[in-house]
Amino acid sequence: MQFELAPDGAGRLTLDDLAGELARWRRYGKETMVGEYAGVPVFVNEFWTSKQRAAHSLHEISYRACFKPQLPRFFITRLTDPGDVVFDPFMGRGTTLLEAALLGRDALGNDVNPLSRMLVEPRLAPPAATEVESRLRALSLEGGRDEPAGHPDGFDAFFHARTLTQICRLRAYLLERHAAGAADGVDRWIRMVAINRLTGHSRGFFSVYTLPPNQAASVESQRKINERRHQQPENRDVAALILRKTRSLLKDVPRQAPSGRVRGFFRQGVDVPFDHGGPPASLAVTSPPFMNIVNYKHDNWLRCWFAGLCADGIEITQTTKLDEWKNLVRGVLDNVAAISKRGGAFAFEVGEIRRGSLLLDQVVTDVARGTAWTPVCIVVNEQAFTKTSNTWGVDNNRGGTNTNRIVLMRRS
Repeated sequence: MQFELAPDGAGRLTLDDLAGELARWRRYGKETMVGEYAGVPVFVNEFWTSKQRAAHSLHEISYRACFKPQLPRFFITRLTDPGDVVFDPFMGRGTTLLEAALLGRDALGNDVNPLSRMLVEPRLAPPAATEVESRLRALSLEGGRDEPAGHPDGFDAFFHARTLTQICRLRAYLLERHAAGAADGVDRWIRMVAINRLTGHSRGFFSVYTLPPNQAASVESQRKINERRHQQPENRDVAALILRKTRSLLKDVPRQAPSGRVRGFFRQGVDVPFDHGGPPASLAVTSPPFMNIVNYKHDNWLRCWFAGLCADGIEITQTTKLDEWKNLVRGVLDNVAAISKRGGAFAFEVGEIRRGSLLLDQVVTDVARGTAWTPVCIVVNEQAFTKTSNTWGVDNNRGGTNTNRIVLMRRS
């Protein structure tokens, strides 16, 4: 299924009009179940497609705990106009920002993890495949340069020796270019694709078979996988795989390229006010860390190595304590409100944790009442599990869910 070129909505709606649309929703053959939490209406249905790869090809960059592009698209097309600013304070792989730019909205993002900007920025202004091919050919990763100083210990669990030499050469080139301030859009694109191709479950990745593709197992865990599967790393052509992924990512660009302006990036904790001198945001769409369900530091250790980052030095806010998580939410709401226009909207997505015994959307609704945001409704998007979820061996609404729970709020 190809991505939709036409906007999903039929024009800009008020938040109250959108609540009415949600109550009458029938697109996928089911009637909306309407409930209530503390005086706030709750709408339960399937509001966007559950199909895989049904969005623009530029979105096909993996990252832990990311939501589908259809989620921000649903709200961007209904609650903003072209040229409006759309903000994500936890931008991750950049799904909200990219979808906003594809729809002609201005993108503004924040994430304390520097990997995030590395994954987002190149796709907002993608180079031509011919430029990437020319740069890779000039690098001659297979030979013609001095060997990098030693292979990192334990990396032979993931990579063939020749592949690792190519990876190290590419890493050294990119780090040198960035340190000298000479890196351009093509360099940033190559770094982004290489970060994404380090480890995975197919021959399209640099590594031997490992799962899942959007994080790296430990060296010890990978050795156990290799032993169990009776496998050894095979040689991979790093440049060829980067070019192959580049062409795949750019497949839909001839028909629709990002056209929205990039308003900028913050790299800070959400407890610090955002210093934004541009026009206020009309809409914020985000999903915060869910109380230590995802270990972003551990999962991204190999990506951080390639990018020259110290994973332990990235101060990602995560907690197992509900009171601390409430404080995190309150800080997000206060600081996003400060750069949002009056009457603007915030779609705040959370999931179910603890086998559904703790509904974080209710927590967010309660916290919001003491801020500049007024809860309008809770949107619960329920779908059958996709193949990505089945990869994890998750049972619906038990070990995990395929449910998005979004608190939709208005800026007073």
